[in-house]
Amino acid sequence: MLLNTMKIIAHRGESFDAPENSLSAILLAWERGAKVVEIDVHLSADKEVVVIHDKHTGRVGDKKRIVKKSSLSELKTVDIGLKKSEKYKGERIPALSEVLETVPPEGKLIIEVKCGNEVINPLIQVLKTSAIESTQVELMAFNLKVVGEMKMKAPQFKVVWLLDLDYYFPHWLLVVNARNIIRKVKAGELDGVNVWAGKVLNKAFVKAFKDEGLLFYVWTVNDQHIARKIKGYGVDAITTDRAAWLTRQLAGTKQ
Repeated sequence: MLLNTMKIIAHRGESFDAPENSLSAILLAWERGAKVVEIDVHLSADKEVVVIHDKHTGRVGDKKRIVKKSSLSELKTVDIGLKKSEKYKGERIPALSEVLETVPPEGKLIIEVKCGNEVINPLIQVLKTSAIESTQVELMAFNLKVVGEMKMKAPQFKVVWLLDLDYYFPHWLLVVNARNIIRKVKAGELDGVNVWAGKVLNKAFVKAFKDEGLLFYVWTVNDQHIARKIKGYGVDAITTDRAAWLTRQLAGTKQ
């Protein structure tokens, strides 16, 4: 597969260099030429869709706030830049509406739902009130019920199911059946999968999905040699914390 047909997805923005899921990381990704940016969302106590990976701000912020128990304004008091670098002091958690405003006409935003079904209706409403085109947004989650409900309520968006495969366990402890996964994907009328770049992943595994006309994305690859191997499997996209760098490496440009 040629590089220009395989997407490079900026994982939480250019998160190797800037605070993950921040406006700085997202803007940096667009500025460096990213075509696809992935973000994570939760629902705040006041029903705002906010862009953060964890259930609380402790890992990325200067204080701990539980997202579902905090309002957007309370979450905005947390500095999510300092732990990354003094350069990003004062960085705040963005609302999804703020991120949507950054997406260029040729850009695509992949939104991963990190909580439950409670976020779906507010999420769809934010997307409806945005100027963004439906072709510029894709939705995903690990929870099969969540992705199924998102596809049912918002069929205009592509929806993919996230799979951790052997992320938590050695691959030899698992029996992963591509046909069973494909059956569930098709039952939910989903558009494809986004899988962990582990030992289970191989060319035959990818081919099973591609033969069914399904999207096949991979997360999260920061090693150029692994990326080259996975690219050879014929995947549709590779997710990375270093989107601009990995794009150059795969294109053979070292600068």
